[in-house]
Amino acid sequence: MGAVRIARLSTEPLDVAAHLAAVTSPQAGAVATFVGQVRDHDPDADGRVVRLDYSAHPDAGVVLERVAREIADDEGVLGLAVSHRVGELGVGDVAIVACVSTAHRDLAFRLCREVVERVKAELPVWKKQLVADGSHTWVGL
Repeated sequence: MGAVRIARLSTEPLDVAAHLAAVTSPQAGAVATFVGQVRDHDPDADGRVVRLDYSAHPDAGVVLERVAREIADDEGVLGLAVSHRVGELGVGDVAIVACVSTAHRDLAFRLCREVVERVKAELPVWKKQLVADGSHTWVGL
């Protein structure tokens, strides 16, 4: 069973290299990494997105740790690191980083995707998309 090296919400910019370093292991033949960035468009937004404001339920950190721990319990995981930003993010900023190290690539890819999909589905985080014309939409409510 692998260790959860990082599982946190952050108001500060996410350091992709630190997440990668956290899961590095001499036994690892693969490290799958996902970096989710803020984009300038979204199907839910009428116009060009200029900023996102993420807000989180007070228990969001506990949920993130639980999800990370449950996935790291897979016997093939050597290390897992995942963080999600909260607060104000501009286009191009990193909103989520997930890294999973395993001995083989197939498992690393599969579990990294599982981390991201479960965080998206289970983490009580909401985003307010601000559009260039001053309007906004909420996602995740």
